[in-house]
Amino acid sequence: MDTMLESRLKTQQRSSQNAQETILWSSGFGMKLEAVTPFLGKYRPFVGRCCQTCTPKSWESLFHRSIMDLGFCNVILVKEENTRFRGWLVRRLCYFLWSLEQHIPPCQDDSQKILESSGIQNIISGRVSGGAGDGQLPSSVKKEVQHILGHIQAPRHSFLLRLFSWALLRFLNCLFLNVQLHKGQLKMVHKAVQAGSPLVLLCTHKSLLDGILLPFVLLSQGLGVLRVAWDPRICSPTLRSLLRKLGGLFLPPETNFSLDSSEGVLARAVVHAVSAPLGLWTGALAVLRSLRGWGCNRRACVRVHLAQPFSLQEYTINARSCWGSRQTLEQLLQPIVLGKCTVVPDTEKEQEWTPVIGPLLALKEEDQLLVRRLSRHVLNASVASSAVMSTAIMATLLLFKHPKLLGEFSWLTEETLLRGFDVGFSGQLRCLVQHTLSLLREHVALLRVHQGDLLVVPRPGLGRTHLAHLSAELLPAFLSEAVGACAVRGLLAGRVPPEGPWELQGIELLSQNELYRQILLLLHLLPQDLLLLQPCQSSYCYCQEVLDRLIQCGLLIAEETPGSRPACDTGRQRLSAKLLWKPSGDFTDSDSDEFEEAEGRYFRLSQQSRCPDFFLFLCRLLSPLLKAFAYAVAFLHQGQLPDTESGCVEQLFEFLKATAQEDGFFECADPNLAMSAIWTFRDLGVLQQTPGPTGPILHLSPTFTSRDNQDKLEKFIRQFICN
Repeated sequence: MDTMLESRLKTQQRSSQNAQETILWSSGFGMKLEAVTPFLGKYRPFVGRCCQTCTPKSWESLFHRSIMDLGFCNVILVKEENTRFRGWLVRRLCYFLWSLEQHIPPCQDDSQKILESSGIQNIISGRVSGGAGDGQLPSSVKKEVQHILGHIQAPRHSFLLRLFSWALLRFLNCLFLNVQLHKGQLKMVHKAVQAGSPLVLLCTHKSLLDGILLPFVLLSQGLGVLRVAWDPRICSPTLRSLLRKLGGLFLPPETNFSLDSSEGVLARAVVHAVSAPLGLWTGALAVLRSLRGWGCNRRACVRVHLAQPFSLQEYTINARSCWGSRQTLEQLLQPIVLGKCTVVPDTEKEQEWTPVIGPLLALKEEDQLLVRRLSRHVLNASVASSAVMSTAIMATLLLFKHPKLLGEFSWLTEETLLRGFDVGFSGQLRCLVQHTLSLLREHVALLRVHQGDLLVVPRPGLGRTHLAHLSAELLPAFLSEAVGACAVRGLLAGRVPPEGPWELQGIELLSQNELYRQILLLLHLLPQDLLLLQPCQSSYCYCQEVLDRLIQCGLLIAEETPGSRPACDTGRQRLSAKLLWKPSGDFTDSDSDEFEEAEGRYFRLSQQSRCPDFFLFLCRLLSPLLKAFAYAVAFLHQGQLPDTESGCVEQLFEFLKATAQEDGFFECADPNLAMSAIWTFRDLGVLQQTPGPTGPILHLSPTFTSRDNQDKLEKFIRQFICN
């Protein structure tokens, strides 16, 4: 009590120096929370490691051993020391001299290289319609390729590139205080470049500023000049001529990217042979238009993450060995939902939502699967590399856990760092929270209460929807614990009353087998793009990870049943290969088939004072998606079916908005959640798909026309929801 009073007096003395703080924040927090740092101890969390299973050589050879000691560099900070010259004139012209010394790699896109590409050779040999088989001679094809190349690109002008780099450097210095780049991540990328293979960069765009930041960072760090394709109709001839000299690629007028079109087959092949991703620089003009009125007083900091590179050749060799038996969601989950089966099949879920369009259609089915699973690896790495912002943490607290914003904000930041995710902010706690609330001022209401306290309340309607969208950025950091908490909630749903006290729930013993089964059911229900489960990682391995996380965070405590051998006695017991790991490949010399089931593995909910609130917080993180799925069941007998896929999504979205107006839960009124629900119900066999004149038509399957089966599905989903 004395410590509490002493802290209160110190806080009052500090707040007397700043009248605004006295108005905004309570003086009753007996906690010494002064600053928030983006690291724990000495180091920041390292993010973006490549997959050790699929790319073990890249994991080892391309990782910089001293990466944690290298720190960050400011790529827009150019001084006299960054040039070869010295003197007072150099200090004034250091930006221009620095741009003159930048290495501009020579252009490698010559006509002979384009002619030797597989797409052009297919046309010449007549394997593609519209090619040599239709009367074209190889010599005429060569002339046409050169003609198309003349439309697409021009030789890069080195002086214009340097001049543009100088102008962009000055512009970025006016816009940002600094642009941070991790030196260790940069060294790893340079090490991959030195191997001699072409470097393919996959970008995750967080804002329109990426359109000007990424090309500058790559050029300034000696990683080359981006070749970006443009639509010629959006630029004037003068601007088009300038951008071609800066490395831009302009599509010829006859290019038609619709694969079912017989026009422009050769032009499409040439463009695919020479271009980078479409539209990277299109954000530049939008950024310039949106930055009118920005002044130096609104400058901010920005950081660019580079994930660890990996060998695509190594991935294609190793990834195929990780493919095992898979079943559709309908085969896995529908019998359990309807009560026809209680055993979860020992196989993985087949759920690939990557659209099969464009160049992917030209690949073999095995290569299409390889590309889809590569995209899941890339998505996993991009999410792990993305820093969590203060608005995501504040939105999560306001929606799911906000008794004391200052203390909880610091706690949630530390928990995020402990789970290996980086944060993109730092500073004094009070100032940071005030700044975050100012960014969210359109979506929250600030209410002054007694003794100078400030009550922060999310605004209903679109305010809560926007906060839920922001809080989804924090979900990957707590996803394993959230899945485990919802699985425990489903396991207890049939044993104790849903609103029963925590002490009553803690009496129940939870066996390891029951926990595994419940976690597997929830994993199968949740979409793959939410789980970010790598295709080389088995569900059983993920179950063990979830269980370990629940034990580490203190929610579950191991409990031995009377008369059983202690679980920690590993000297005489054989662990289960089926539940503790999933073998990949052919291990013919192993005796994994003879492993016995682990005995005596039981758990109980911890009775620590903080556990009920933390358990409820974890369950609520998944509540927007799970409630959207539950509302989608109610939509089945009210929606106008059959309808197209986009029509069903639009109908469900309108239904979610109408339902939110009734019960006030606006967090699930999101078109992305509506799309996930429709796609999951399609895979589950609730909706069946038939071809239609304007696209696939979805209608209710005969199995779920019964109201009884719909109720079973809703009950299955709602067991994981904690009110």
